[in-house]
Amino acid sequence: MMTKALDVYQYIDSFAPFSRAMDFDNPGLLVGNGSEEVSTAILALDITPDVIEEAKQKGAQLIISHHPVIFTPLKKLIPGTAPYELVRNGIAAICAHTNLDMAHGGVNDCLADRLELTNVRTLKEYASGLREALMGDLKTPMDPFEFAKFVKESLHADGLRYTKGDKPIRTVGLCSGGGIDLLETAMQMGCDAFVTGESKHNFLVEADSYHYTLVDAGHFFTEDVVIEPLRRKLETRFPEVCWIKSVVMKSPAFYL
Repeated sequence: MMTKALDVYQYIDSFAPFSRAMDFDNPGLLVGNGSEEVSTAILALDITPDVIEEAKQKGAQLIISHHPVIFTPLKKLIPGTAPYELVRNGIAAICAHTNLDMAHGGVNDCLADRLELTNVRTLKEYASGLREALMGDLKTPMDPFEFAKFVKESLHADGLRYTKGDKPIRTVGLCSGGGIDLLETAMQMGCDAFVTGESKHNFLVEADSYHYTLVDAGHFFTEDVVIEPLRRKLETRFPEVCWIKSVVMKSPAFYL
């Protein structure tokens, strides 16, 4: 019996419930009706025209992404855009966003694993009861420069920004992607450093004024950590499907 897109959706829903995503979000089965038979699927952080072309070349019937391919209401479908090309090529799309960020084994957990944190615990809980941000301990304390370098190397990031605090880093707070609003929470909870994927000038100034270590490792690099673990998880559950991590998926930003 062939695996269908709905089977995949329901499995993801079992460990990252779509109904418990943040209020602003739009995760789910966003293209297709679930009846699509799936023998090959592509996993990517974003569904772009390049990823769709890759899916076509691989004969994939489904793309699973982290970021929703439809986020705000569409007023029209334009040739060349991702939603249009998905429909035109009959490729279904399942997008697991903030529900996957906060799930056990989700993006934040994968980020904590990549940073080799121990004693991982909740930094902030969301209203749905899921963990919006985490904190954990380094095996060995590091100075701010060593820690920033460690984060860059651990995430295979092309570059990052950081503020240099005035004390060794032992306890680390983290929130993948756009988690900069939790900087103050990390400070209040006793984290020596906070790692996230985006920052703004005023937050960098705030961290610097408190002599606090803030690491902005890039949205892509703090979230790409989930794609391969998710691929393996799906492969274990649906071994009859060929699960492929996109090779064209990359950070849209270049670093000089």
